[in-house]
Amino acid sequence: MQFDARTAKSLEPGQHVTIDGYPGLRLQARETSRTWTYRYKSPVDGRMRQIKIGQWPAISLPAAIVAWEALRTQRDAGEDPAMAARVERAEAAKKKAAVRERKGAGVRTVRQVCNFYLDGHIKPNRKKKGADEIERTFNTMLGEVGDMDAVDVTRSVAFDLIQSFAATPVQASSLRRELGAAWDYALDAGKLPEDTPNWWRLILRGKLKSKGKVLQGKQQGVSKRVLSPDEVGKLIRWLPNFTTLVSDILTIYLWAAVRGAEVVTIEGAEVAEDSTGLWWTIPKHKTKNAHIPEATDHRVPLYGRAAEVVQRRIDLYGAGYLFPNDSEAGHSEQKVAGVAVWHHQPYCKSRPELERPRLPVSHWAPHDLRRTSRTLLAALGCPRDTAEVIVGHMLPGVEGTYNRHTYDTERQLWLKRLSDHLEQLAARR
Repeated sequence: MQFDARTAKSLEPGQHVTIDGYPGLRLQARETSRTWTYRYKSPVDGRMRQIKIGQWPAISLPAAIVAWEALRTQRDAGEDPAMAARVERAEAAKKKAAVRERKGAGVRTVRQVCNFYLDGHIKPNRKKKGADEIERTFNTMLGEVGDMDAVDVTRSVAFDLIQSFAATPVQASSLRRELGAAWDYALDAGKLPEDTPNWWRLILRGKLKSKGKVLQGKQQGVSKRVLSPDEVGKLIRWLPNFTTLVSDILTIYLWAAVRGAEVVTIEGAEVAEDSTGLWWTIPKHKTKNAHIPEATDHRVPLYGRAAEVVQRRIDLYGAGYLFPNDSEAGHSEQKVAGVAVWHHQPYCKSRPELERPRLPVSHWAPHDLRRTSRTLLAALGCPRDTAEVIVGHMLPGVEGTYNRHTYDTERQLWLKRLSDHLEQLAARR
């Protein structure tokens, strides 16, 4: 028959039509599709066989005829097209199985590569909070790519996955970085073939830039917030409006210039007084430098309101955590302070039914207080190296390797000056 689109659409499942002038070419109807096939007698064993060409209308009649001609030429040359296709598929499956075998036992999919990296490197070497965050990143962001064979990941697959999170560039960069590290770890361990490309290291390099957080519908940019001296004074005077827990945490941020994770995990046993004053010794494993072999415990002299907070809390809680968690035998989470600060911001609309005082200083988070204290130290004339040691940064390069001075005297001098300066700011009106 002459091909007619209306006839093709009206075919019932199981029916077929042939095309005049093209023996063996037929259009077969199934429940949800119409498929072009070539039906022929095998030159190999004389049996009737057929081979699929493709679905109509995606493959038009002219395209089906071109494929039919190629298959018929193959048959006329003494080959069986269907048998040849089966052999080709078997060879492809065999090659794929060989690749999988080369990858090593237990590491096959993208998700398994990530789990191998988590169990072998991240969990033994990172703090639990950081390791949990990386595991959460993999669990929530891999999607269907997680079930792919790792060796089948192409450059475009890697690009599409990372690009799908471009609206949140910080998360996209984190996923890209950790997947690149997971690939390197699996390659080093021989769990992936040596010629497996690490596309995660190559795609979108330098193109994932944060635009800063969005607040009240406006992009805030990526500049780092530092409170002005007047703002610092206003905030110090306003601190009693917070709960005692939050006020004490923020006070230590300002007076000691330490990290929030170090504040909430302080223990009474880490604080001691000697002939030079009151010292808080933060164990190396609690600091951000825990992974650096040459790093040491971080010593913080306590002055002014920081010393008062710590001593008062030691009287209450003894040698244990000074910021205990009410629900379990642990410490308060760092986010307690962040949530409280947000809750009192003048633009916060959460829980509108709850009346609360609003901060006179807006657009800041607790970590900005540490940056503010570092800036105040510089403004007071504190030498750069001393200020960096005070905030717990490792000195860079050769200087960091050979300079083993403890800076204890300098820490005391400048944190005492910082305390006096903060009191002066608080006294301003």
